[in-house]
Amino acid sequence: MDVILLERIAKLGQMGETVKVRDGYARNFLLPQGKALRANAANKTRFEAERVVLEARNLERKSEAEQIAEKLNGKTFVVVRSAGETGQLYGSVAARDVIQVLADNGFTIGRSQVDMNNPVKTIGLHTVPLALHAEVNVSVTFNVARSADEAERQLKGEDLSSADAIYGIDEEAAEEAAEAAANDPDYNDEEEGEGGEGSSEDDYNA
Repeated sequence: MDVILLERIAKLGQMGETVKVRDGYARNFLLPQGKALRANAANKTRFEAERVVLEARNLERKSEAEQIAEKLNGKTFVVVRSAGETGQLYGSVAARDVIQVLADNGFTIGRSQVDMNNPVKTIGLHTVPLALHAEVNVSVTFNVARSADEAERQLKGEDLSSADAIYGIDEEAAEEAAEAAANDPDYNDEEEGEGGEGSSEDDYNA
């Protein structure tokens, strides 16, 4: 279907351009959302008559989007979810959850403005792109964690996607100790000399 764009649409074209799109995309999104008109002589005349009004409306929407983008830029939102020891969520954080979290924080965002290809399925810091306007994009960070405490730890750079990290076991220190034990023949002797099973018979008789 050929349509006349009433605003700039990413990957399609600029306001006033006539472009060819899939029928379903036109009927289900562009036409009902008021983003395009069917390309025919009557609508071309209508567009030219309303061009000034449409351009003014577009500038107003762009200005509003820029104000919201300025407030959202660099923001991090905490989302607490249940997850297993490996960090895999029992559910997921989808676009609807992003919309709800933003709404809870005073930002009204539409579903089409959340540019998520796939829902979040693991804990961690996840970047979520938002297309607030055809010419205004911003990204926010969603800190998905099992608790507010873990969210703070993740924000400081900790990786909590393992059981050892959850229970505070220092994996690096454990690995270093194991390596030292393997490379130092006296390591085990020192351990046994502390009164363990490796005590000598003379020490026992004394």
